Amino acid sequence: MLTFGSLMEGFPHMVRLLLSFTLLSILSCSDRTAEQSSVVFGGEIVNPTSDYVVLYHNDTYVDSVKLDKNNRFTFDLKGIEEGLYHFDHTPELQYVYLKEGDSLLARLNTVEFDESLVYSGEGSDINNFLIELFLIQEKDEPIVQDFYKLDPEVFSKKIDSLHAIQINHLKDFEPENFLSPKEYTMAKASIDYNTYIIKEKYPYYHKKETGEEAFHNLPDSFYSYWNDVDFDNRDLTYLKPYFDFMKWHFGNLSYVYCSDNCSEEQKKVGGDRLHFNNHKLAMVDSVVQQTELRDILFRNIAMDYLLKVHNPSDEAIVFIDKFRNLSKNEAHKEEIDLLYKGIKNLQPNTTIPNLSLRDMDNNELSIKQVTNKKKNTVFYFWTAAQERHFRKVSQQIAELEKKYPDYNFVGINLRTSYPQWQDLMKEYSLDKEKQYYGENFKEIQMAMIIDGLNKCVITKDSVVVDGFANLYTSL
Repeated sequence: MLTFGSLMEGFPHMVRLLLSFTLLSILSCSDRTAEQSSVVFGGEIVNPTSDYVVLYHNDTYVDSVKLDKNNRFTFDLKGIEEGLYHFDHTPELQYVYLKEGDSLLARLNTVEFDESLVYSGEGSDINNFLIELFLIQEKDEPIVQDFYKLDPEVFSKKIDSLHAIQINHLKDFEPENFLSPKEYTMAKASIDYNTYIIKEKYPYYHKKETGEEAFHNLPDSFYSYWNDVDFDNRDLTYLKPYFDFMKWHFGNLSYVYCSDNCSEEQKKVGGDRLHFNNHKLAMVDSVVQQTELRDILFRNIAMDYLLKVHNPSDEAIVFIDKFRNLSKNEAHKEEIDLLYKGIKNLQPNTTIPNLSLRDMDNNELSIKQVTNKKKNTVFYFWTAAQERHFRKVSQQIAELEKKYPDYNFVGINLRTSYPQWQDLMKEYSLDKEKQYYGENFKEIQMAMIIDGLNKCVITKDSVVVDGFANLYTSL
């Protein structure tokens, strides 16, 4: 559900506040403070896909714990800041809202991660509500899709009605469950910004659904919700509906500005995508003041540009320099530099990155060792958590092997525990000469630029033929 970069954050506000107290105050209430600041978060994971659960606040690592023999875990946390956290049980991510005094238990089955997740104990109310809300919005998606063909006035009324139902649900829920002000703000924002995203999408989806040649004229009131947008709420920065709205919003603003102010000649310099993403960098810089939101938006824009263009050029270097001048986050800068390096290293006629893999017998091999000297090799990627994708890809590979007998197809498993991968190999009778385990996901992801489920890399011996191929369109 979530997909974020790595950031580091300073001392929590609670700790900074305590440091400002006098020594006498600290001594006189130390027992009470310790009791107040204790948070227990634990649970049970059915069908685990990893040995660990890792907890993050925003994108700052908090702690990790290993599952016991009963697949249970427990975090005992002291002095944490109230707010939105997320826990990672590779390859899945999910929210958890924590505050002082919580004693929260989660139970889930990785086969149906979001649908099976249930919280109990102190602090469960807000967390169950957020999960319920996510599932309601997911269920509403086909209904909303049908609305995009409607004229803007009718569309707005329909979407506003869905919004009102969810807000009324929150109003009914809140008095009985004693939400803190921050909890209520988080829940309401999950409703509001999901609705705002739907409206931001409307011009594009309406054009697609109706086949109209130009964007539909919108009434002045259509974007009235823009007056309610908070661009500087640090507590919402890592809330997915909030951040996703920001991405759509600045895309819309950039498109409108460019349509009104830029000539076709200007758009051609460096290509349309470079021109458009330069606008987005400038828009974020001019509107957003909150440092974390600014930085993750800058990172998102830079990654979007590089992953869609994946072509080293002087223009790309100028764009990266602009990003680096705007961003204050050194980890993001390093990440973008690595991404650009990876893109350069996957250009045609370069040598494939020398990555480490493991086979069924736990032997370590380099990726160069598993390339076929006589045939082109197609490297594709899969994970145990995406079972539907795995089955679909397996069918596609079987068809491609018949169609292209002169190609060698090699699967690399990622974000799965090694024992689980071995079990899957046996369960599905996979060819151990054509399947390998990739232990260092981050290294492989950056080196092979894995930006989608259907990404593949085609080589001849150890030389790249196509570093940005697709299993369904490139062969």
